[in-house]
Amino acid sequence: MSADEITRPLLLLFDIDGTLLAGATDAHRDALHAALLAVHGVDAQTVNARLRPAGRTDGEIARTILLAAGVSAERIDERAGAVREECCRAYQRLCPKDLSRTVLPGVRELLAWLAGRADVRLALVTGNYELVARLKLASAGIGHRFPTGQGGFGSDAEDRAALPAIARRRAGTVGTPHPRAATTVIGDTPRDIACAHADGVRCIALATGPFGREELSEADAVLPSALELGELLAAELAA
Repeated sequence: MSADEITRPLLLLFDIDGTLLAGATDAHRDALHAALLAVHGVDAQTVNARLRPAGRTDGEIARTILLAAGVSAERIDERAGAVREECCRAYQRLCPKDLSRTVLPGVRELLAWLAGRADVRLALVTGNYELVARLKLASAGIGHRFPTGQGGFGSDAEDRAALPAIARRRAGTVGTPHPRAATTVIGDTPRDIACAHADGVRCIALATGPFGREELSEADAVLPSALELGELLAAELAA
């Protein structure tokens, strides 16, 4: 999608871990593990789930661990809400008071600039449960850039591919989702790219997480960091 094809206002859907923040996942992991122990009696530390969590929703991570522990899919479905509630409750207790050091270079400045523009709207598309996402970003000092009632979260769907459409629906008018041509997902994993393309929207990948440029090559653009993202968006919005 070229700058000429992008309509306004531009809806930018940001991932969190590896895109906006780095090193903010320990308490989140511990909260999810606490939830699995409380709800299912499963100690995630003892389960060999062969799991690479980057880009997965919290529900998908929980399901993978539980299946590896021998919990039935039916039981997982029945207790998914309880796991979500327990994880959010645990994260309220475990969330560090100050995650400002985890904000990646250029992110604060980029969000401040974008938030001041009338032709841009900001929201989140993240595998985090929404309360976890909100608490994490508030602790990092950038939560105020993302309005409540907007975005798509792991608490909305276990399948990340469903999240951009949910975010577009929330950003649109009644019965009319925000246009695909005016929507861009910004993330750092192949799953961010896949979920964007599943909804027919553009994806800009940042090589700021665990994946390199080659692994992110299916994105519409791959950039080193938020600094270059700002330059690209400035050029597009000026067109």
